[in-house]
Amino acid sequence: MTPTGEQLCYSDAYLRTVDARVVSAETGDVTLLVLDRTVFYPGGGGQPSDRGLVLRASDGRSWTVRAARKSGGEIVHELEPDGGDPPAVGDVVRVDLDWARRLALMRTHTALHALCGVVWRDHGALVTGGNMEPGSGRMDFEFERMSGDLVDSIEAAVNAELAAARDVRVAVLPRDEAFAIPDLIRTKVNLLPPGIEQIRTIEIVGLDLQADGGTHVANTSEVGQIHVTGYESKGRINKRIRIELVDPVG
Repeated sequence: MTPTGEQLCYSDAYLRTVDARVVSAETGDVTLLVLDRTVFYPGGGGQPSDRGLVLRASDGRSWTVRAARKSGGEIVHELEPDGGDPPAVGDVVRVDLDWARRLALMRTHTALHALCGVVWRDHGALVTGGNMEPGSGRMDFEFERMSGDLVDSIEAAVNAELAAARDVRVAVLPRDEAFAIPDLIRTKVNLLPPGIEQIRTIEIVGLDLQADGGTHVANTSEVGQIHVTGYESKGRINKRIRIELVDPVG
């Protein structure tokens, strides 16, 4: 479904705030807002949704956005209950991200792509799962065996790639063109539904190119370094690597 509102997180991950108008307000146990434009990322692909504030222009009143999600193609903002009346349809508001959290997620997500790129390049292992929080994350790979020496070498290779200051580029391609790219899908299972005709890709130039919907920094130098905090077996050919950013706050 084509959304009616502008979803700016996909085109400019560095936008922190935007003025918008409320187009839908559903009240109940929580208030769910749809705006005509937003900078919030709704979560997906292992990346949590953004948090932040909605501030009404007419009186300066603010509401905490505790989560966002996709529904019917729109980005829906879930407000923290505060006992008062919620924003109304037609209200002009300012949307403010919790920027420190978003930036930490952008850096973490890019670090995980660098990890994936190194593991694919050096070991040909597919991704079988992943998740992240601000400053830390984990990825599961199709490895039969894993050791401390192997993990140490992967950590060193990832940090070398991050220090190489590689540009991170976003593109949106027609489905046929995107799927003509070798190894675009690095997951064991293709998670892209057949009905999606435009595929968003993230490229770490010279290292990694994947289909991805999340937010990322513009250059790997913004990530800093990672530290592998642990590894474990999740099955016969499924091994998990946990990482954290050495400087999680940037």
